[in-house]
Amino acid sequence: MELRTLRYFVAVADELHFGRAATRLHMSQPPLSRAIKQLEADVGALLFIRSPTGVMLTPAGTVLLEEARALLDHADLIRARVSTASGVPAITVGILGDGTDPAANRLATAFHRRHPGVDVRVRNTDLTDPTCGLSAGSVDVALTRAPFDQTALMVRTLRTDPVGVVLRADDPLARCGQLRLDDLSQRRWFRFPQGTDPLWQSYWSGGRPREGPVVRAVPECLQAVLWNDTVGLTPLGHHLPAELTVVPLVDMAPSRVVVAWKEGETNPLTRSFIEIATAAYCH
Repeated sequence: MELRTLRYFVAVADELHFGRAATRLHMSQPPLSRAIKQLEADVGALLFIRSPTGVMLTPAGTVLLEEARALLDHADLIRARVSTASGVPAITVGILGDGTDPAANRLATAFHRRHPGVDVRVRNTDLTDPTCGLSAGSVDVALTRAPFDQTALMVRTLRTDPVGVVLRADDPLARCGQLRLDDLSQRRWFRFPQGTDPLWQSYWSGGRPREGPVVRAVPECLQAVLWNDTVGLTPLGHHLPAELTVVPLVDMAPSRVVVAWKEGETNPLTRSFIEIATAAYCH
């Protein structure tokens, strides 16, 4: 399996749609579809369930997604170490999810324009680490969502997004114009693995302990709703398969998009990134 093909696979798994994944990868859809079919042939398993409205990961696809992310992270680490040894100026950016937010795209364009010779290493992380590797010291700066443990970190809010509950489109609650957290008290929720940041876990579980399937990434959250009739929270405005919908919550605090960095950070590239991010998200 080539790393490039694995990156294609992760993009489709993140977007759950070949067209949007192709746009994200700056390529046309036919070669992307062919690459995924060849990958399925290589691993000997169907990775996606296709439908006219998008795709969903199969169990085999879910396993490959976790392994692919780990392999790509290691490949990026190798690249970073080689780049550092060569003396090329570089910055490592942690991004929660896939970074397809239009503001993040504006940030990338503006940063490249100001620092064309810099090697920007992007580390996409799943939902179990809201610091995107910042607390572990594997990135220089993070584009993520609060709240999380900010010990030894600095955080600047870039935007706030209203939050809703993800439901099956045929769920009786899907017909409501808005909901409250108490309306969901008897439902099973998707939740994050044990050891996930308590502040982060509490926010996305509506402030109370929940029962339900454990998830690590956005595709797993959507599958938990579709296959197990669970519920969970999401910022409004995300693209969803036609089988799912989002109903706004009136008593849920907005989700904060933030840029985070290490306390006492003096690297000029990191400081520049923070300022460019602030401008990009205020645009």
